[in-house]
Amino acid sequence: MLQDRPYMREGHMRNRTGILTWLISLVVAVYVVQSACARLPGLGVGVDRLLGLTPEGLRSGQVWTLLTYGFLHSTGNLLQIVAFLSIIYLTGREILPLTGTRRFVGLYLASLAAGGLFWSAVHWNQTDMLVGSSAAAWSLIVLYACFFPNREVNIVLLFVLPVTLKPKLVAYALLAVDLCGLIFYEIMRIPFPFYAAHSAHLGGMAAGWIYYRYIHDSNWSVPTRSADAQSAHWMREVEDAETPAEPLTPDRGSRGRLRAEVDRILDKINSDGLASLSEGERKLLDEARDLIGRQ
Repeated sequence: MLQDRPYMREGHMRNRTGILTWLISLVVAVYVVQSACARLPGLGVGVDRLLGLTPEGLRSGQVWTLLTYGFLHSTGNLLQIVAFLSIIYLTGREILPLTGTRRFVGLYLASLAAGGLFWSAVHWNQTDMLVGSSAAAWSLIVLYACFFPNREVNIVLLFVLPVTLKPKLVAYALLAVDLCGLIFYEIMRIPFPFYAAHSAHLGGMAAGWIYYRYIHDSNWSVPTRSADAQSAHWMREVEDAETPAEPLTPDRGSRGRLRAEVDRILDKINSDGLASLSEGERKLLDEARDLIGRQ
């Protein structure tokens, strides 16, 4: 039955965080392996050189490090990985229902690549190495601020002081800090008390803003053959939904065909997010929901 599908249950899209579980589990697994290898002479350094991002590695053709560096973290700083994964989870669980799984994963990887490219350009003639998922975390912060700029978020600063902040103010503050860090620390090489990849942060933030500004509302999913055939099969029903018509009734058309069309729309939400629906698809889904409520 349609009402038994999880997509139709209240709050399903908000709670759909399966990809986040897989992503965080992967990062934690890599961290455990990385920590184990660090205890063996020479092996830990070999893993970092193979997967960590360095300008020298890029010059030698290790382009995969533009993504793999984001799954490595400093084994001597547990707080780093805890902070980054907390940001990714807390923002990702709100963003994922709006983007869909494929776009979320694409944004995550694109943010790592953008952050890695910008960092590499700044450090091109140096021997530094970049590890950590900060570029993706900062990208999600910016995207969260774009979606919910004035939402009040309560946090406990330093586990003692409760503070209420708006996401847009947090994003502006991070942008200002990272711009200053890029200029004074990474370009002018003024010593800082702690290391931070400000250029990678800025690259990730740019990726998040570009996604929101130019990609989120566009329909760039690639149709498959089966999807094309299904769209053609249901062309009349979709056209009817896009034009003013009487509300759906139990006797209108084939019940099985209606269920299949609604299933197609729900699968599209599951894959590409709510933003991918056309106005006609939204109306058809709302009418189907009302029809179920009347039965």
